[in-house]
Amino acid sequence: MSPGITRLEGRVAVITGGVQGIGRAVALRCAAEGATVIIGDLQDDDSTAKQIVADGGQASHIVMDTRQRDDWKRLMDEAIGGHGRLDMLGNIAGVTNTFGPDNVVDLDDIGWDHVVNTDLRGVWLGMQAAIPRMLENGGGSIVNIGSMAALKGLENLAAYSAAKGGVVSLTQQAAMEYGPRGIRINCICPGTIDTPILAGITDSMKKNFEAAHIIPRLGKPEDIAAAAAFLFSDDAAFCTGEILPVDGGWNTKGSAG
Repeated sequence: MSPGITRLEGRVAVITGGVQGIGRAVALRCAAEGATVIIGDLQDDDSTAKQIVADGGQASHIVMDTRQRDDWKRLMDEAIGGHGRLDMLGNIAGVTNTFGPDNVVDLDDIGWDHVVNTDLRGVWLGMQAAIPRMLENGGGSIVNIGSMAALKGLENLAAYSAAKGGVVSLTQQAAMEYGPRGIRINCICPGTIDTPILAGITDSMKKNFEAAHIIPRLGKPEDIAAAAAFLFSDDAAFCTGEILPVDGGWNTKGSAG
């Protein structure tokens, strides 16, 4: 980001999954552009909020579970009670199936529920909690995180693909519903991003992931954060219901190597 860009000055943002990976990068970027950031995360780790404050910004951290409606209420109460308004929601928190195979035949109820409840139900509950608060102050902007798995068939990602496909569709439906009332809702579909989810991959897997992109590298969380900051800002005032791949050209390339 260029020094002095403050497109989000005076705005209040709720960002989920802000402890690490894409969520942390989005929280840091929004704060750097002038927003007050409330981070919601399942992890009791306020290091992102502390980093923002150390850098001269305003931030707080709340331990919450995006799958739980009562936790979303607490998060909204923190935003409104502490700052008087809510302008931005980043639905960033997400998981993959770590409980076993993620194909249609072998996937079990535990894996399905874990992924779908976090990656899709969590986004729905976030919008359900945030939109009424945004309407109170005349509008707002929501950025949901989808995935290339919502746009392409990828191996061993059945529950994840279903959940992220739901996020894409829900984004478009909600944008249609609430756009006329001043709320813009968009979705970013990242390529393969270098986050803690990839911590256990082999060098061979890394090369394959890189080769899937026209730009031959893994994405960085900051790549997604830059796109999110744009969509949150007035620079994207004519953008809603958009499904934006930030994928190094993967969707255009159309193959894995």
